[in-house]
Amino acid sequence: MAASAFFTPLSHEGILAVRGSDASKFLQGQLTCNLNYLTDDQASLGARCTQKGRMQSSFRIAQQGDGYLLAMASELLEAQLVDLRKYAVFSKSKLTDESAGWVRFGLQDGNAALQALGLELPESAANTYTQPVARNGDMLTIRVSPFRAEVWVPADQAGTIEAQLLAQLPKGSLNDWLLGQIRSGVGQVFGATRALLIPQMINLQAVGGVSFKKGCYTGQEIVARMQYLGKLKRRLYRLSLDGELPAPGAELFSPVHGSSIGEVVLAAEAQGHIELLAVLQDNAVEDGRIYLASLEGQALNLLDIPYVLDTNSEIQR
Repeated sequence: MAASAFFTPLSHEGILAVRGSDASKFLQGQLTCNLNYLTDDQASLGARCTQKGRMQSSFRIAQQGDGYLLAMASELLEAQLVDLRKYAVFSKSKLTDESAGWVRFGLQDGNAALQALGLELPESAANTYTQPVARNGDMLTIRVSPFRAEVWVPADQAGTIEAQLLAQLPKGSLNDWLLGQIRSGVGQVFGATRALLIPQMINLQAVGGVSFKKGCYTGQEIVARMQYLGKLKRRLYRLSLDGELPAPGAELFSPVHGSSIGEVVLAAEAQGHIELLAVLQDNAVEDGRIYLASLEGQALNLLDIPYVLDTNSEIQR
């Protein structure tokens, strides 16, 4: 169903809200994305890193009211709240879990449904920094990739909006939505991969989630060094396999090395097979023999990712 029109609730993620007069200044020193690029009609991907440049979370961030909303994997949210509050103590910023206050829907090929909700989005972004946003009252929609959009709805309006979507689109599954994300080449941090990967390992810089012009933020030195010195040896690839669905963090192996050469980032069921994104060592990819869980495990096949890694373009952000 992932190639057909549908909508589905995005139940796997929660919302971290950062509000107050210092919200932008505070987040600018914490996140990989550039808050100066965000406006009422532009959102972005981003990440928050440790001092060593490892991602504690990745998210989609949008302006809302007197601050920002960050949509991330639900299992990461509480730890991020606790940690960020330590740094916000001297800032006029308030951090809260607003997951109960919002319902989010993913739409595939849903332009007519968006128009029926009073939301008009371009098919793609005008630049590679940000993602287009349209609003109607407190409701907003974000173009996350061609033909795919998210609708963020205040919880007290969610029932009405879902009924309107049902009048326009069939209801799909979360697996359908994640399969589309995999085919778009957009990686994501979950609990099993927290503090394991630097942003470039999931190609976050290639999809607008890292700014190299914004100045200092936590982990910035490591992230910038990897970009400018070109020493990254592990990056995101798209693959397929026949067999059971692997969980994020599942290890991958190759005869090139005697130990793990990578891990699954995100996986979903397709028609008759599994598709996934995984971080892999480049020399193992060149060899081509990649197996799940052990050298005796299921073999994986490499697939294309729909964008080109271009360092010169990426550092202009």
